[in-house]
Amino acid sequence: MCSSRNILLVGEGNFSFSASVSQLYSETNITATCLQHQDEALRHEGAATNIQTVQDSGGELIFGVDCTKLAECASLQGREFDRVVFNFPHCGRKSGVKKNRELLKNFFLSCVQLLSEDGEVHVSLCNGQGGTPADHPKREWHNSWQVVAMAAEAHLILSHVHSFESDKYQSYKCTGYRSQDKGFHVEKGLLHVFTRSLPFSPAQTLQVEEAVERHRVEYNITAELSDYIFRGLLCSGSVHPVRMVQDFLLKGLADKWSISMTTETVPFLLTAEQLQASCPDFKSTDCCWIHLLQKHQNCDAHTSKNIEKDPVLDSHGHTDTLPATCATSDKVRIKEAESLMSACSLVDPESESCLYVLRPSLLPHMEELLTKKLINNAGRHGENEGNNTSVEGHKKEGPFGVSNGVTSLLFGLSGLVFKNVPVNLWAPPAFHELLLRGIFPSEREPMKLLGQRLEELLAPYGVSLVTEQRGLRLIAQPMGLVGRVFASDEGDNNISDECVTVSLNLDLLAVLLFSLPDWRLLWSHDPRFIQHFELCPSPGKPFQPFSLYPEPFSFDISFWTGPTWDERKFHAVIREASHGTVEQVKLIDTFSHPDLSQTSYCYRLIYHSYTHALSHTQALHFHKDLETFLTSRLQVTIR
Repeated sequence: MCSSRNILLVGEGNFSFSASVSQLYSETNITATCLQHQDEALRHEGAATNIQTVQDSGGELIFGVDCTKLAECASLQGREFDRVVFNFPHCGRKSGVKKNRELLKNFFLSCVQLLSEDGEVHVSLCNGQGGTPADHPKREWHNSWQVVAMAAEAHLILSHVHSFESDKYQSYKCTGYRSQDKGFHVEKGLLHVFTRSLPFSPAQTLQVEEAVERHRVEYNITAELSDYIFRGLLCSGSVHPVRMVQDFLLKGLADKWSISMTTETVPFLLTAEQLQASCPDFKSTDCCWIHLLQKHQNCDAHTSKNIEKDPVLDSHGHTDTLPATCATSDKVRIKEAESLMSACSLVDPESESCLYVLRPSLLPHMEELLTKKLINNAGRHGENEGNNTSVEGHKKEGPFGVSNGVTSLLFGLSGLVFKNVPVNLWAPPAFHELLLRGIFPSEREPMKLLGQRLEELLAPYGVSLVTEQRGLRLIAQPMGLVGRVFASDEGDNNISDECVTVSLNLDLLAVLLFSLPDWRLLWSHDPRFIQHFELCPSPGKPFQPFSLYPEPFSFDISFWTGPTWDERKFHAVIREASHGTVEQVKLIDTFSHPDLSQTSYCYRLIYHSYTHALSHTQALHFHKDLETFLTSRLQVTIR
């Protein structure tokens, strides 16, 4: 509670709480309401004195107000409040938990109509009633009032929970226990503070235009991936945790290696040939294949000129220009997603006409940029061949700044990559990759040195180094793989040199370093998320969620399919229909019909969101949308 606020108190009995607030916060504008009529309310012990105190302080009292129908009260219509307070609600008499849940739900739905945009709803409950982990001991969820789920029905999220300060309001006497002039046990009571959630935004496709291998192409980014595009999380000056993790890693590596981070704009699309040449181990089923809308054979001069740019960052990754995801945002045109299919779901990678893929790695672009850099450096090297000198004790640096010391150059690139993966708690379909590559004298064991340095930086956050046949893997629990260090047989065809590449998943590392409960928070549009990082907290400082204890909801879906079934298409449709709120999909049963060449699948879906208020009603609505999408797009028959 604070001063200079318009506060609405509902469900008052003897008005002792209203009187206490009036005395504590003289600048607060109080409107106190009571379900009972005035003559009935005055029967409560001390009510007359408390009413007088409120009135003397300039407060307003309204009798006969139903807290589940606040908008119907003539005295409250057209008004807006910064706080709405409901202390120890109860339906009266021996009402069970279901009736009290209904009371809470209807109160939340009613009060949001009078709540200011940044207002708060304060609900005090006896210990155990709320059904959250803040209750000690915690009741079984089905035997609680499920306060978070009830608030979500009104698009409210639980932002704070703390003890009810009964000592602060010494004149407060709780009444109404079983409709009597008796109080509740408020000593261990909890105050739940709710705030508004952002609404779910409708899914949209993005039509993107960019240059790929000197061709101007146009294509659609499918609806389930569109929210990851052009967010600028790695832009210069960004305080997003993904950028902070990148800066932390580059600073730690810069102690031993010089790092040159490029800001050159690279396209989201790769050709199939580029992918096969640089990433032969990638499975086609793991990629998001794209059909082009249009392809122009030649780029204009302006585009060609842009491709030749090669700006670099310093060793800490700072720059004054925007990365590709920001610089090309003016080329995006938004279209409604109603009739558009999932690009990564519906394209056949074996088709002759399908030649493009959303980049699953930055490695092909890295190799292209380094090849160009070698050519440029070779030209400059020829011009200045007679003027080169070496420093005593070090080799003369080659095209990549190679020396026999620990100050050799790492060339870096970071940006968004895409994977066609099943819905999973720790498998984002899009994430930011940090790619570093350098050529070093092989006798220095550069892969081992880089792995050890990364382990030094990340071991405090639960990351361990595992040796594999072709390199090193960075592993953390519970997400698994967060990075790799591997060598390739390049290095200017010199067997004494070794080309080493580092690939890191910045998103999963951000989850680890800031103790995020869910990687989907990284993509939240809620300003409260980024506000937590505006003071640039050091890695290791846990994130304080703005949505506490969100409830998960489980729904099953079963359907008949034809003789073939592509589960990846199913997962892509789930992401779009659920607005990304499904965090787990589990196959629980199958049955093949012996005569009809059909198979029945039954899946269990878990809906859960740390970014929005997800109610049972909203989750069920998403689930019904999923049934519609599956019927129309994948031609299944819902059972």
